[in-house]
Order: sequence, then C-alpha cells, then structure tokens
Amino acid sequence: MSGVPELLVLRLLARREMYGYELVKLIKATTRDAIALGEGVVYPALYSLEQKGALKARRKTVNGRSRVYYSVTAKGRKRLQHLTEQWERISNGVRSVLEEPSRA
Repeated sequence: MSGVPELLVLRLLARREMYGYELVKLIKATTRDAIALGEGVVYPALYSLEQKGALKARRKTVNGRSRVYYSVTAKGRKRLQHLTEQWERISNGVRSVLEEPSRA
C-alpha cells in the first residue's frame, strides 16, 4: 500500500477541492469498500502533501463549521502524473504474473 494514499488523495483532489473527512468517505465509496483509509492515514497525507507544495489549503466556513479545503497545485499535478505512471507499471507487471499460465 506504499504510495497508494498519496495517489488516491491527489487523484480525487485533482477533480475538485475537498476537506479531509470528505476524502475519507469518497475513497471508501469510490473503491467500493476495497480501500478504507482512516483519518489517521488521510490527514497526515494531506499535511505532508501541503508541506511539499503539492496541495494548497484554505479555511472555509460551511453551515457554521470551519473546515480546511485542499486543492492540487501544479507541483501536485506533476506528482500525480509520476505516481500514476508508477502505479500503471506496477499493476501491469502484477497483472502479467497473474494472467501467465503456470509453467510447473
């Protein structure tokens, strides 16, 4: 699962800005419960990506509640492209092994 939280967070935030708990719920829903990243994984990923300049944060009040909304920066889009290419290479390699007939 190394790198997967970062990839998912960047991909979903590339679509639109969101706050942390919204991301937690969307990751679970989008992956049809295959991946359920808790707040203890998503929030550190958000903070780390913000520190690296891949995300920008802004505080917004909605229905009387103050939330921090995140969006992807140009640097974040480049990181997303790199992670996506890595993931595709890895998943294609795994798929090749799974689909290859046994030679025992």
